[in-house]
Amino acid sequence: MKTFITEDFLLHSDVARELYHEHSATQPIIDYHCHLPPRQIAENYQFKNLYDVWLAGDHYKWRAMRTNGVEEKYCTGDAEDFEKFLAYAKTVPATLRNPLYHWTHLELKRYFGIEDLLDGDSAKAIWEKANEKLATEDLRVGGILRSHRVAVVCTTDDPIDSLEDHQKIAASTEVKTKVYPTFRPDKAFAIADPEAWNAWTDKLAAVSDTEIGDLKDFLCALRKRHDFFHSLGGRLSDHGLERCFDADCTEAEAGEIFAKVRGGKAPTGEDLEKFGTFLMVYFGELDAEKGWTKQLHLGAMRNNNTRLFKALGPDTGFDSIGDYSQGRALSNYLDRMDRNDRLPKIVFYNLNPADNYLFATMAGNFQDGSIAGKIQFGSGWWFLDQKEGMTWQMNALSNLGLLSRFVGMLTDSRSFLSFPRHEYFRRILCNLIAEDVVRGELPRDMKMLGKMVRDISYGNAREFFGFEVPEV
Repeated sequence: MKTFITEDFLLHSDVARELYHEHSATQPIIDYHCHLPPRQIAENYQFKNLYDVWLAGDHYKWRAMRTNGVEEKYCTGDAEDFEKFLAYAKTVPATLRNPLYHWTHLELKRYFGIEDLLDGDSAKAIWEKANEKLATEDLRVGGILRSHRVAVVCTTDDPIDSLEDHQKIAASTEVKTKVYPTFRPDKAFAIADPEAWNAWTDKLAAVSDTEIGDLKDFLCALRKRHDFFHSLGGRLSDHGLERCFDADCTEAEAGEIFAKVRGGKAPTGEDLEKFGTFLMVYFGELDAEKGWTKQLHLGAMRNNNTRLFKALGPDTGFDSIGDYSQGRALSNYLDRMDRNDRLPKIVFYNLNPADNYLFATMAGNFQDGSIAGKIQFGSGWWFLDQKEGMTWQMNALSNLGLLSRFVGMLTDSRSFLSFPRHEYFRRILCNLIAEDVVRGELPRDMKMLGKMVRDISYGNAREFFGFEVPEV
């Protein structure tokens, strides 16, 4: 059976079709948050097969496979690549109404021109056709970026990363896409494990050429790395937190906590909260000084399965939505920076849909008129990165803020086959707006509406983040 992914997929009116095809689909892509490996971009990597490009590292697919009764050897284990692909192919028919069903067939069509539905029977033919195309120049990493008109990619990088691959990419005349590092310093406040934290701090000392004996040295080293990221075009930071830290902490108190943990002593719960708050405010000040944007990913309950976490490690598909209390801590964090006029541009992402209105209203509390949409309620993230979740987020933002100033979609992905998620988002966006027009709740002014969807698809991100954006 042929694919259901038609040219008008998810577009349920003539207004939706016009908005998408004439305005949104034509825009380049700014993927301002992802986990793509910069080394593969620097090397213009050629993928070995469909498993290598599509299933390796994809915990979304692993979760579905486990739920369908597939053994772990076919997810993260030592089965052959085709065996793993076949196990996923047999799972795909069971994913009806899961976003994986849409993403799978959208990606097969966009990258490989494959319109057959994937299942156990079609798996071998699809495997062979896809692998044949993966052997061509068009589906090396550079070809993928060009064919999808990806103007900017922002990777996620630890402050101790050398960024040598980013330097190679920047020096390349073959890579037209701008690839920028994102400063992700979560390990800086991970003092609950003094041994691991001290090992990380020693690496920070080495890469920053700084002897780290006290808090001032530590902050100096972090600033040097922040400066280095900036020199390579980085304009975003990022933090993955259950919730914002929330405890007043002076520099003297932070120094005492630093000395304790640097000496190998375990911190108290109060120490964790204070030190985390102090550093997060400091990182906010660094961002504000340089005009960066800070991203806050809030609400994930990670590594729930102790047995499999010990066996497989993090980011293998055992995380869920958390029900943490977000409002007061987030408000206090933003307010601590705003009091001293050190509040940077912010994009925060919510993982619990019950908090959508909380996040949307929180953004409005700290808009100051200096930058349009300075505080952004970010797109549907992780478990909300699907049709319903994205619609919920856009409805909350529309009702309580300005959808027209939204910086739009990102992949948050480890796979180079994920760029059609921008298409998926844009189709949902255009259909959502068109529904209001069809009901007579918005004017059928295609010039005004077209500008809005162009801005959300691309223009707002281009203007907001402040990095160099090439023509693609």
